[in-house]
Amino acid sequence: MQVLAALPLFEAETFDRKINIMMRYNYIAVEGNIGAGKTSLATRIANQFNGKLILEQFEENPFLAKFYEDQDKYAFPLELSFLADRYQQLKRELASQELFSDFTISDYFLNKSLIFARKTLKDDEYQLFRTLFNIMNANLPRPDLLIHLYVGTGRLQQNIKHRGRDYEQRIPDEYLERIQDSYFNYLKQQPGLRILVLDVNAIDFVAYRAHFDMVLAAIDCDYPKGITRLRLGAQQ
Repeated sequence: MQVLAALPLFEAETFDRKINIMMRYNYIAVEGNIGAGKTSLATRIANQFNGKLILEQFEENPFLAKFYEDQDKYAFPLELSFLADRYQQLKRELASQELFSDFTISDYFLNKSLIFARKTLKDDEYQLFRTLFNIMNANLPRPDLLIHLYVGTGRLQQNIKHRGRDYEQRIPDEYLERIQDSYFNYLKQQPGLRILVLDVNAIDFVAYRAHFDMVLAAIDCDYPKGITRLRLGAQQ
């Protein structure tokens, strides 16, 4: 992970006056590996800055628990059902404008279906899946800013255990590492997207307001298209 900057802390009571996220980006998507903190970050930003929040409804997927028991058998129906659910939700939510919301933020974007499928499906299954994905993806707007939260495998496992979902407790390190590699390989091939990769291993933006302010400061910048990498909380 390339270090471009280590951002300073801000006083919580003055930070609200220094940031105007919704004026920079109308549609923000937060991505990252399992347990990276996507939902926590998206929810907190939406609540603080009057954003329309889109959360993935993954716990309703009937194949998810089965997949962690037998990945070879359930990978294809799991990925297809996720793709259909994500597409329907994003198409519905992004098409509707809420009068009293200033911007939209989601804890996923449709392309995560392709990223996970690349690592879970056989080659012939993946080619069919990619064809269906391309048809659906052409009908959705792209995020103005894609935030990718990078967290090491050990920290991911701690977060997974802490939130206590039974079907996630036996996820092996190797699977998480494969997914992270798939994310990075995919992001490198997206020069048309504005991508902010945040290494948040040294901070806890859920527990500490100052660390959350650090993330906000990183987001509140005009980034060029392509990948920008920041390690938050690192020593200068």
